[in-house]
Amino acid sequence: HSSNRSSFRLKTPDNGELIGVFFYPRSFPPLITGGPMVKTVVGEESRLKSAEDRLSQSAVPSEVGLVIGKLSSSLDRGLVFDLVPTPPNDAGDPACSLVEGGRDDKRKGSKGKSQSDASSLFIDKDWVAEHARQVSRMLLGGVRVLGIYIWINESSFKNSTVILCQTVKGIAEAAPLLDSDWGERLLIHISYSPRRWTCRNCLLASNITSSSLWPCDFKMGRVLASLQPFRCTYTFDLRLPIYHQSASNVRKLADILHQGISSHAKELKDAKAMIDGNLVVEESSCVSDSLHEVQFLLPFMKDSFVEECSQKEVVGVLLFSGSVCSFAYLNSKEPLSQALADLKDDIISSLQSRLDIICDESDVESSTTVNDGYDGSDELSTGEPFLLLNPHSLRKQYSLPFPRRVFIPWLSGTYICDYLQPSETLEVLKDRCVELMSMEAPSDTSTILEPEIESPALSVKSFWDMARPFCSTSSSNCSSLEKTGAIMIQEDDIKSVKSAAFSFTAAVWILILSILVGLVLYIIRTL
Repeated sequence: HSSNRSSFRLKTPDNGELIGVFFYPRSFPPLITGGPMVKTVVGEESRLKSAEDRLSQSAVPSEVGLVIGKLSSSLDRGLVFDLVPTPPNDAGDPACSLVEGGRDDKRKGSKGKSQSDASSLFIDKDWVAEHARQVSRMLLGGVRVLGIYIWINESSFKNSTVILCQTVKGIAEAAPLLDSDWGERLLIHISYSPRRWTCRNCLLASNITSSSLWPCDFKMGRVLASLQPFRCTYTFDLRLPIYHQSASNVRKLADILHQGISSHAKELKDAKAMIDGNLVVEESSCVSDSLHEVQFLLPFMKDSFVEECSQKEVVGVLLFSGSVCSFAYLNSKEPLSQALADLKDDIISSLQSRLDIICDESDVESSTTVNDGYDGSDELSTGEPFLLLNPHSLRKQYSLPFPRRVFIPWLSGTYICDYLQPSETLEVLKDRCVELMSMEAPSDTSTILEPEIESPALSVKSFWDMARPFCSTSSSNCSSLEKTGAIMIQEDDIKSVKSAAFSFTAAVWILILSILVGLVLYIIRTL
């Protein structure tokens, strides 16, 4: 028995011996706990051939970028839509370069010139991960950053497997897949010496080694032509409780929103769906390639706000409401349930992306709007972003409009999206499309879809000191508060509630008096 072979002996009827030897690889793929490996990857031939022509004409010795596509768990395959090169970093340096003898190789040789066997690859892993994070925000339901591609010769690729796996793991952490147990990403190698395409699964293990890469079948075909589009306009109304502050329970507005969106994702996961006006059953299918309209039906649930209002530690509520337009693309061989799952993931990821964009904003004045003429300078004088403030420090009404989602034409009738702040126009989309997606900017703005007339918004209304005693007086008061839709108790609100209670009492007494008068008149007539 050796490190890479085993032998065995078998006795024959005539007491002879047969000696057999079998060989096996030095390392086996580790146990995959994150999901099955993709066996086949199919790429859109028109886009991949176009990328190959561009690279061969540029004569660059190396290039790294993102693999954009869709993972089909039901088909056990990956579908590659496009390859998007990572742009130069802020200093103008390329995202990757060849290193030979400890220094960068700046030679721009021809596509057929092979590098030294000692050459290896340097990759700005953080920059590629940041590119993946921003691109993932622009992708719609089911379309994801599946991995990276690398344009490099064969010998340099063999010397760079570890840094390539580290880069793949970095983009997986920067652009995670929602509700997916896919424990791998793709690494596509485009070799120019010799010229060939290969695809490998990169296992996202804690320890990155050369054995983390495993080959899979790769071929080209017509992928985009088989996609069916689905669209959903989803209206939400989230009321998120703010608890009494203690030394061990200090939460920012952003933390409350993150938890609220995550909780709503669980509710949305169980929602029923209607497609083109028909209720979806388990074995439904769509045969038409035209756009399908989807509606989600949430189950009637006991309102958690009323329950929380009865608890003494709740002192207020954040109102987060609006409408989200979502798209998803389904392969003709995938089940209909996959399109619904992709739409649900897209709705949640869109809300999270908008929140992340707001949190990334450093200019408080451009990211907040004060309602009803209130001056928020006294509340926001700390200089912290609005969503990083403690909600207990707010004493006035605030409304924070979230970025609005717009859709830009992409490939073969598909769309990508971007988010516009209230102060931004469609012109800012052009630079982002060119830089992040390496695509031509739309020359005609009329092709850009703007279905979200009003963007989602966060309303923060305080006076917590008045809300606590009012809600703790009786549970019926909390119910009245819930029914009116108010999330702040003011003096006028208390008067209106008292007035409504008085009107109801008066109506009851008038009804009783009418019954008594009618009874007296009936008795008089019968006598």
